[in-house]
Amino acid sequence: MPANTSAEIGIRELRASLSDVLNDVSVRGRITYVTSHGRRVAAIVPVLDAEALEAKKQPEGDGSPA
Repeated sequence: MPANTSAEIGIRELRASLSDVLNDVSVRGRITYVTSHGRRVAAIVPVLDAEALEAKKQPEGDGSPA
């Protein structure tokens, strides 16, 4: 499922609302960027998106995890 929207959240706010953020990711496909001092440092993405990205990074024929 493609992400309908994306959002940004600071680390402190993320600590307080992690379950809500994870629900938005899993149910709505929302990508959430985590910021530190206003700079994006990480992203919380749906599992299917992350797996697709990992599959693109693996060399063909290599069944081992990255």
